[in-house]
Order: sequence, then structure tokens, then C-alpha cells
Amino acid sequence: MSNNRKNRTSVDIYGQSYSIVGSESTSHIRLVASMVDEKMREISSVNPALDTSKLAVLTAVNAVHDYLKLKEEMEELEKELKNLRD
Repeated sequence: MSNNRKNRTSVDIYGQSYSIVGSESTSHIRLVASMVDEKMREISSVNPALDTSKLAVLTAVNAVHDYLKLKEEMEELEKELKNLRD
């Protein structure tokens, strides 16, 4: 969204309800929440003894790891594109 309007969206993540406020569309906020919920359930299925706090931290670590890998890949592709243009 290009304007500064905030959307308030109710979502469920790992059995808990959250009200998320942001400038992104409601559908985007729901997608993000769904992906977080899915990752938490995936990690929990492999490590069922984890408490919710540790599960949330591991989910955040996984998300940041994925982000950094994608950022590295994007930077490599940008370098390759720049080399092709030169």
C-alpha cells in the first residue's frame, strides 16, 4: 500500500489469536501469519517437547536464516546481471 493507512487484522498462530496492525494488505498479513503458523507446526512436529517460547525463537531463527540465504542469492544475481551489462 502506498498510503500510510494501517490495517488491523486478527490472525491465529499456533493456537493463539493475535491482532496485527500494519500498512500491508489484510491478505498479506494473513499469508505471513499462515507461514509462521506452518513453520511453528513443522518444527514442533520434529521437536514436540519444545515449549512455545523456544518454538517461537527457533521459528524466528529459521525465518531469518531463510531471509539471509535469499538475500545472498539476490546479491549474487545482481552481480551477475551487472557483469553482463558491463
